[in-house]
Amino acid sequence: MLDVLYFAWVRERIGLPGERVETGAATVRALVAELSATDARHAAAFADISALRVAVDQELTDFDAPLAGAREVAFFPPMTGG
Repeated sequence: MLDVLYFAWVRERIGLPGERVETGAATVRALVAELSATDARHAAAFADISALRVAVDQELTDFDAPLAGAREVAFFPPMTGG
C-alpha cells in the first residue's frame, strides 16, 4: 500500500487530501497514469504534470523516480518563496 498526498490546487481538483492506493507502478510517472485513469477528477489534476512537483518519502524527486520500497508520494504545485 502507498499513501498518496495532495496539496493546494491538486487537493482541490481531486477533492481529497490523500488516499491509500494499491499499486504495481514502478515509477511516479506510472503511478500518475494509474491515478489519472481512476476518474475525471484525477485526470484533470494530472493533465499537465509539468505544473506539478513530487516528493517520495518526503524527498523531492522527479516523475521517473522509482517507487520500490516507497511508503508515501506527495503531489503539489511549485512553491514560490519571497
